Order: sequence, then C-alpha cells, then structure tokens
Amino acid sequence: MDTASREGAMQAVMHVEGTLEAAVRRGEAPGHPPGLAAAIRHAVFPGGARIRPQLCLAVAGACGEGGSPVAATAAASIELLHCASLVHDDLPCFDDADLRRGKASVHKAFGERLAVLAGDALIVMAFEVLGRGAATHPERLVELLRIVGAAVGTPHGISAGQAWECEPALDLVQYQRAKTGALFSGATMAGAAAAGFETAPWRALGDGLGEAYQVADDIRDVFGNPDDLGKPVGQDAAHARPNAVHALGLDGAVDRLEALVAAAAESIPICPGRKALRLRIIEEAQQFLPKKLRRAA
Repeated sequence: MDTASREGAMQAVMHVEGTLEAAVRRGEAPGHPPGLAAAIRHAVFPGGARIRPQLCLAVAGACGEGGSPVAATAAASIELLHCASLVHDDLPCFDDADLRRGKASVHKAFGERLAVLAGDALIVMAFEVLGRGAATHPERLVELLRIVGAAVGTPHGISAGQAWECEPALDLVQYQRAKTGALFSGATMAGAAAAGFETAPWRALGDGLGEAYQVADDIRDVFGNPDDLGKPVGQDAAHARPNAVHALGLDGAVDRLEALVAAAAESIPICPGRKALRLRIIEEAQQFLPKKLRRAA
C-alpha cells in the first residue's frame, strides 16, 4: 500500500474510532447506570486489531467511498457486534476466559450480570449507530440493516455460531462459518452497501477471509503467546473444540490458510480499487499468524 493509501486508511479508521466513542459516550449520559456504562467502555476500548471494520472500510474504499460517513457507520456497527460477541464468548457458561485484549474480560472486571447486559447493549447500540449514521441514505440503510441483522442473528449469524457450542453434535462447517465467518462476510457486504454497490458479489471475499481467520485463530490457539494475543491459548483443547492444527498439522494448517487468502483475493468483484484491495488483503493476511510462523512472500 502506498503512503497516500495508508494515510487515507488511517483517517478512515480514526473516523470509525470517533463514531465508536460517540456511541459509547451517549450511553454515559446523566442518569445512566454507571456500572453498565463502564462495562461497555471496557469492552470497546482500547480496541484490538479492528480487522472487521478495516475490511468494511477497505471494500467501501475499493468501491470509491472509503471515507464516507455511511462507510464509517457501517464499520463501527460491525465492530460493536464483534465486541458484543467477545463479551458473551468469554462468559463462564462458554469459555470462562479471564483475559481479553490484554486485560480482564468484562465478566471478570464487572461481574457476570453486567457482562451479559453489556453484550446485549452493544448489539442494540450497533443498530442505533446504523440508524443515526446512514439516515441520510435510506436506500443504503435498508440494505445495511438486512446485512448486519443477518450477520448477528440466525440461522447463520454469530448468535447461531455460539449456539452450535450448545449442541450435542457440532457441525464444524456451519459452526465456523457462523461464529467467525458471518461478521467477515457482513463486513465486506456492508462496505459495498455503504458505497451503493451490489452486495451479493462481495460475500465470497468475506466468507474466504472469515474461514482463513478461523484457521489462523486455530494456529494461534496452539502456538500463540497469551501475552502477545491478550487472551488465553489452548482453549480449543480445553473445551474439546475442533482445531485446524489438530486436524491438518501445522504445515497443513498454514497451507490451508494461504490457499484461502489467495482464493479470497481472487474473488474480489470488478470495482475501481480491485487491484489495490487485492494486494492489501494478501499483505495484511500475513498479520493473522504469529511472527515466528510467517513465511517469506
């Protein structure tokens, strides 16, 4: 990515951070329950890599509107849903994780009851952000609401993905597509919708990157450092969940990751910024892996 593109991407991400800050601050108005407000802020800031909102912005940018308020709104909404999923995923009834993003998980810091409520509030906040930020483009807002709703709900959204962990027999493909892939495909399709482009052709990019990220997460769960990741490792083995490294071995898992990223990059539809987006995805996908496992290009 050239310097101008990097600066544009940084400005767009800063716009998303500002949108997130404004949304969280509205929940801190006079008369709010202070514990809930603090738990919500703890869940959102400081953020992680913000991979999903950056992907949303990158697609909107490739379609010619990466810096638009609607694109920032869509990206912020996707990130709020991701934050909500992390809060719920860490709960004692699921992973019972002590750490998230290098600090205490929300239920460890604020208690289980406030963690449940904070996750719920973040989901509602995501739709409020969409309603506020995309109201000037109602034709785009309708499509964005459909995309974001599908990404978080059922039958194939992140709620369904989490629910697969409650089933006596887990459908691995459906589980991974819903729990991890849904927000990736939601991000790519929302980026296109924010720019006024047809959304369906962008699903393949999100599906491919979501599956690649799941494989990378499996690798990090086995070989990652909790201090670097900011969360516990070994969770798949502890909870008897499927893992690509256990199934394919390390080399096989890395091969699978690289093949998925390459296929995803090739799936990018025709758009003004297709070439630049393709190169950016291949370059940034390297960051999915721990440094010691990254292969030379």
